Amino acid sequence: MYEIITKKKQGVELTTDEINAVVNGFTTGEIPKYQMSALLMAICLKGMSTRETTDLTMAMANSGDQLDLSALEGTTVDKHSTGGVGDKTTLIVAPIIAALGLPVAKMSGRGLGHTGGTIDKLEAIPGFRTEFTTEEFLHIVQKHGLCISGQSGNMVPADKKIYALRDVTATVDSIPLIAASIMSKKIAAGAKNILLDVKTGNGAFMKNLRDARELAQAMVNIGKGCGRKTAALVTDMSQPLGRAIGNSLEIREVIDVLSSKKNAPQDLIEICVALAANMLLLSGFGDISVCMAMVEEALQNGAALEKFAEMVAAQGGDRKYIDVPSNFEQAKYIIDVCAEKSGYVCEIDTEGLGIAAMQLGAGRKQAGDTIDYSAGIIMHTKIGSCLEVGDVIATMHTNMPETLDIVTRKVISSLKIAEVKPKIVPLIHELIQ
Repeated sequence: MYEIITKKKQGVELTTDEINAVVNGFTTGEIPKYQMSALLMAICLKGMSTRETTDLTMAMANSGDQLDLSALEGTTVDKHSTGGVGDKTTLIVAPIIAALGLPVAKMSGRGLGHTGGTIDKLEAIPGFRTEFTTEEFLHIVQKHGLCISGQSGNMVPADKKIYALRDVTATVDSIPLIAASIMSKKIAAGAKNILLDVKTGNGAFMKNLRDARELAQAMVNIGKGCGRKTAALVTDMSQPLGRAIGNSLEIREVIDVLSSKKNAPQDLIEICVALAANMLLLSGFGDISVCMAMVEEALQNGAALEKFAEMVAAQGGDRKYIDVPSNFEQAKYIIDVCAEKSGYVCEIDTEGLGIAAMQLGAGRKQAGDTIDYSAGIIMHTKIGSCLEVGDVIATMHTNMPETLDIVTRKVISSLKIAEVKPKIVPLIHELIQ
């Protein structure tokens, strides 16, 4: 291990055997944390080649259980988002894809800090189960075409151990390590085709477009190196996606989109149509215009909504909450926040709004915290909105009235107001293949 650390410190490529030995040795406890920390810092400073990063990804993917999806009929396709505020795209895209005949065996995570988790949102539906044996999981996918579950306890254990160490050694922001961490879980999840949604902006992990592009390209290269058809969309997270931030509020917004409601947020629809169409494109359904038409048809004819409701019932959830969303329990305190200045919204502190929703009870400060599924924020403004003093900019939902004053100030301060209308940033920056 001393020689391996020295090689990487000097910027020399590690061999496949060396990378496998490191991952296996650290996972089993043979390599101590202090040596692994030194290697992680050397990687952070010196980087890794595409071949090294692909080898690291495969070594991590092979460290635990892997899903075998070969028994499923049709091409298997997976999607991963790097996360943000109000990002409920999986809950819309997965039913669209399943309604169009492709099996979706999706493993998702929980939220922590300012970002929400897909599993937490689904668990806002009473009775909804997210933990299954592999056999149960695959049975639901075979029968219904779609299952979204929590991540397996023994899937990619190397990543769990390495990430815990990165978190306390200032090595989280290494693009090779980020890419290997994400892609090891995607490879272990078994899908042959992978579409990545790499967010950029102040509400995303990658704050600027250059870093987002670099991460997207690194992950696409890894996917191809591991024999998976892979592409990435670089998308905007400089403001919350859609209007709802918070678990049951976001589920209701998902139902609005799947029901083709006129008041469904257009930014969320645009992103979801693009993601679903590119998943179909990867899977050989035709050119992008054909794929987009198929996606829009699945939304318009109700097939995607029906598939979502079918999945909810198959996973133990109460379908009446999908059929009649007003059945969701409402928070006791629903309070509007009003603008104190006139002008155009030129900037939104997206991460700050995610933290504000967490303070209302919608998220976790640390693992193990309890979530209030009814809590959150509905935003009524976007970048470019024209405000007058007294206009409602957001509505807070909470069962903790003691948080209202501080969150009100946080929401107001999250909007930067100017006299001139700002240039609107595109929702989709580029496709990387």
